[in-house]
Amino acid sequence: RSSAASDGYKRQEKDMMEALKNKNKAKAGALRLLISKCKNKAIEVGHELTDPEVIKVLQSAAKQHKESIRMYKEGNRDDLVEAEMNELRFVELYLPSMMNENEVRSLVENIISEVGASQMSDFGKVMPQVMKQGAGKIDGNLAQSIVKELLS
Repeated sequence: RSSAASDGYKRQEKDMMEALKNKNKAKAGALRLLISKCKNKAIEVGHELTDPEVIKVLQSAAKQHKESIRMYKEGNRDDLVEAEMNELRFVELYLPSMMNENEVRSLVENIISEVGASQMSDFGKVMPQVMKQGAGKIDGNLAQSIVKELLS
C-alpha cells in the first residue's frame, strides 16, 4: 500500500489512464467509480478534497463493498461476491494501511489508562479517543470489541 491518497485523487486518475491503456477493464472501472465519488464529494463540499477527505470517501466505498460482500454471501451469489471483492481490493490500494489487532489493542490499553477507565460505563470516554487517535487506520468494529473486552 502506498502513502494515503497522495495528491487527492490525482494518482487514481493517472492509474485509471494506465489501466485503460493496458486494457484492464476491471481496474479502470473501479477507479472510475472512486474518482467520480471523490468529484461528487468535492462538489458537495465546494472545494478540492484534502487527503483526509479523500480517505473518508475511500473508506466509505470500502465499507459499502464489505457490506455488499456480506449480503451477497448470505444470498449465495458467489459471482457477485467475487466482483465486489475485486473492487474492494482496488479501493484498498489507495487507503493507508490499517492497524493490526495488536496495534489496536495497544492503543486501546493506552487510552484506557490515560482516561482512567475501569468499567463498561467508561466506554463513551474511551471509544471516541480510540477513533480519533486511530483515524483512518483503525477498524471501528475491531476497536469496539477490544474496548468492550478490556472494560468488562
